[in-house]
Amino acid sequence: MREYCLIVEGAYLSESEAEHALRDPFIEDWVEQTGHFKIHNMKEIQITPGVTLGSLGVVMLDERVFEIASADPEHPLSELKAKGVAEALKRQDMFDEIKVEPREEDV
Repeated sequence: MREYCLIVEGAYLSESEAEHALRDPFIEDWVEQTGHFKIHNMKEIQITPGVTLGSLGVVMLDERVFEIASADPEHPLSELKAKGVAEALKRQDMFDEIKVEPREEDV
């Protein structure tokens, strides 16, 4: 199976800022639904079927350009899952551009 990732652009200066932009809206939704949040909930918060917030990692590729991909080698993003994550991110409106691409083999 080919692994996919998202290439996103946004006004973030570091991986940490981009990671917060990715996670914050989903955590806020979780808190609204459940009334609380603990760090272990990251593995429970579903972004799209089969993809949890805790399974994604962010890597800075260039200024304002980041790769979002599965941080779990046992569960890489398929094209369908990557497109689902992209749709969820578009609804959250935290990144200026979002593209789904095959992941480079050497990453």
